Amino acid sequence: MYKIDAHQHFWKFDPVRDSWINDEMEVIRRDFLPPDLMHILMHNHIDGCIAVQASQNEKENQFLAELANQYPFIKGIVGWVDFQANDVMQQLEHYSQNKNIKGFRHVLQGEPQRDFMLRKEFLHGIGLLEQFGFTYDILIFPDQLAYTQQFVAQFPNQPFVIDHIAKPDIKNRHIDDWAADIRKVAQYPNVHCKISGMVTEANWYGWEEEDFKPYMDVVFEAFGVERLMFGSDWPVCMVAGGYNRVVKMVRYCTEQLSDDEKNAFWGGNAIKFYKLD
Repeated sequence: MYKIDAHQHFWKFDPVRDSWINDEMEVIRRDFLPPDLMHILMHNHIDGCIAVQASQNEKENQFLAELANQYPFIKGIVGWVDFQANDVMQQLEHYSQNKNIKGFRHVLQGEPQRDFMLRKEFLHGIGLLEQFGFTYDILIFPDQLAYTQQFVAQFPNQPFVIDHIAKPDIKNRHIDDWAADIRKVAQYPNVHCKISGMVTEANWYGWEEEDFKPYMDVVFEAFGVERLMFGSDWPVCMVAGGYNRVVKMVRYCTEQLSDDEKNAFWGGNAIKFYKLD
């Protein structure tokens, strides 16, 4: 079984750019580069990873591309482009020449305009991805799921994946509205979902494995095993327990899967979605 961590980050810490890393998150206020991750992947018997953008600029694409060229265990990159730019087509053509760049992401969760994804210019840019075979990662909070349904409905052939199961409020056990909305989005067969980023939505210092089971049950029922993939969200997960605990928790919540389903969830689905070699 070939295992892939479908969601993690690298960065050289910059206190201005990375101001989202507050005092509570002091443990990740430093550089995180491939040598830091390599032994962690090996310890957890994970063969490769997808490096996802952490900064919204084109330098990030170059930074991640150089890392992927240097470290073969980085199997793909999710970068960033300005989808509203006049030259977005030229940018996508340029990035299509790099086999390591598999898709793109915009930090929609941080946009003051909650339906930013429905802006005409943004939709135009997203509509260009399909011809280049690029994927799109949807990073949102639960209040944006209703807009997400309208968003994905416009691109029935575009491969989408929701990051971090759309970040439900696990800490306060809020589930009903999120569950209803994510089920609606899951009705679109081109939309996938990452089992990732959940520990940072829980009680950082006191979560139990059982806390996540109701949320995972919802996404497994809504998407089916064939549209779900594992992601660690390393190094962000370090603020709430670390890589090994995340893997242990996800294993606990997926122990009922058959061997074929486990193979798909822990690697096969990510390989297909991101078209990995």
